[in-house]
Amino acid sequence: MKVDCPSCNKLYNIPDERLPIGKKISFHCPVCKGPMELDLRSKSLRKDLLQPSQISKNRQSKSPPSSPNSVDGETSAQALKKRILQKLTDSLPPMPQIVFKAQEVMSNPNSSLKQLASLIATDQAIAFRVLKLANSAYYGMAGKVTSIGHATVLLGSKTLGEIIIMAGTSNLLGKALKGYRLKSEDLWRHSLAVGIGSRIISNQKAPELADDAFTAGIIHDAGKIMLDGHIFERKEAFEEVMSDGKQTFLSAEEKILGLDHSEIGSEICKTWGLPNTLTTAIRYHHYPSLSHGNKLAHIIHAADSIAMMTGIGNNIDNMLYHMEEGTKDFLGLEEKDVINIMGDLIQGIENLTEKMIKA
Repeated sequence: MKVDCPSCNKLYNIPDERLPIGKKISFHCPVCKGPMELDLRSKSLRKDLLQPSQISKNRQSKSPPSSPNSVDGETSAQALKKRILQKLTDSLPPMPQIVFKAQEVMSNPNSSLKQLASLIATDQAIAFRVLKLANSAYYGMAGKVTSIGHATVLLGSKTLGEIIIMAGTSNLLGKALKGYRLKSEDLWRHSLAVGIGSRIISNQKAPELADDAFTAGIIHDAGKIMLDGHIFERKEAFEEVMSDGKQTFLSAEEKILGLDHSEIGSEICKTWGLPNTLTTAIRYHHYPSLSHGNKLAHIIHAADSIAMMTGIGNNIDNMLYHMEEGTKDFLGLEEKDVINIMGDLIQGIENLTEKMIKA
């Protein structure tokens, strides 16, 4: 259901299964804090919202749709999947080593700010950003911070980790993707929103995963970078599969390419040498129920769904994606929590963007 705020006209897409059918609810807009109200007591509305969703059934499928075309006893999609995976190492953009090292330092409870400072000092571009931010009006220290050590103490490990990871991935994720019809920065903004949302949820439900959650959220859609060219070459096939308005881009990927961006994203993480928990979470961020209880997969999935609801970094088929049944229960999230996370996510994007502009 589409819901717009009467005060600021911000439009939200709330999946039908989240709505408390038969009730009247009041809440505040996450953006302007203005009052909003939904009356879901109407019988006709109740009937419409309770119609079974074929889309939901499709998303629960454990195996991708098969292609009718065969090549030597193998579907063309399966053959294409092999070629994509075989070429992965040759065509994969490198991830800056500083991102991996920062992830290791941040994940180690015994690490210190001194270790982060030493790491930052090895990369001139990131060191410049850190010093610039520390001396910005945002922190009220203009011209007073002259060393990386002083800057790390002022900014703290959380902000330093964010700067390193964001600086290391922004070029990778900031390009336009013609196949996905994403403009420059669209994927980056959405990835940033999912990273922030994942950290918010993790801080509430699994604090020990907060740093991993931010990193995994940032790179959860990295597979799209590798698949974009293949999708653009088969634009007409994708348009045909999605012409009925019921197929998601994800299901079209599976049908035409033999794999989706979450699977290739998982392979990318393995090639980059990321920990198994991140690799698994990214593999199942659209189907966390298949992850054998990987909490990080559920966290990223929830954050991804909430980011889509806010409209940040819109995909062409956002309306067709829903939070998988069971994720809220798995994480202990209630509807009011989801609405609050939406507001915190939007505020977090604004705060972090302001910091990075100054950096």
